Amino acid sequence: MSQDIFHILEGWEFSPDQIAVRSIRGDDGREKIQMRLDLGLLQMEVDGRPDGQRPQGCESWLDHYRQLQRGQDARNPDGPPFVLDGEACERLLREGIQYYHRYLSFWHLKRYELCARDTTRNLRLFQFVRDYADDERQRRRFDQWRPYVTMMHTRAVATPLVELGQYEAALGAIDAGIRGIRRFLEEYNQSERADQCPELAPLERWRDQIAARHLPRIEAEPAADEAEVAVMDNIERLRLRLAEAISEERFEEAATLRDEIRRLAENPLSGESEG
Repeated sequence: MSQDIFHILEGWEFSPDQIAVRSIRGDDGREKIQMRLDLGLLQMEVDGRPDGQRPQGCESWLDHYRQLQRGQDARNPDGPPFVLDGEACERLLREGIQYYHRYLSFWHLKRYELCARDTTRNLRLFQFVRDYADDERQRRRFDQWRPYVTMMHTRAVATPLVELGQYEAALGAIDAGIRGIRRFLEEYNQSERADQCPELAPLERWRDQIAARHLPRIEAEPAADEAEVAVMDNIERLRLRLAEAISEERFEEAATLRDEIRRLAENPLSGESEG
């Protein structure tokens, strides 16, 4: 059997401007995920550890070290805490990168549930290292990626909800992601830099876009009077202005318009908006 991978890559050109991934059926009959690289490709299992290995008989190094931690805590509840040393952190970091490649592939294949699964896994990895690594530098080495993975997880959870028209649930998922990133900024005393956070701003824009298009509309009563009709017309005008402000990235104005829409939707006869 030839070990040359040329025939595998033939017809699948690498482009530095886009991520190219595909699903194939392996020789073992199982589905595999392939990501095209400039010098070849990555091939990953769909389930378990992406490279298919089982360290120490466990699904992953993370599972192995979690078992060690639980065992030590159970045997010595009053003893010294479990500690992740440098070697363990290196193994966990390399493994986390494998899961990164796979959840990114799932995202581009629109396999959103699997992307959400793997991002959840890496977020748990970061928490485990924060709890048990004996070196602050190691904890930061992992945790620096928490906003990005939180953003990807949020997108993976909310996108299929939007596609299904479950807008309230999607907004709830996005709000949870926004809170998670803001919590990260607070923990590292970076709250004043929230406007510059590259993971936070896209989620907030996305949330405003969904809210502008799909906030609950006030249904007219059969005998609606002129004042009620005027309020409903005003809300529709505000929705159009909100969509325009978001598209032009006038986010302070968009926030004001969004609050006004909510106020009128909750109290339609409390008074009309100016403008």
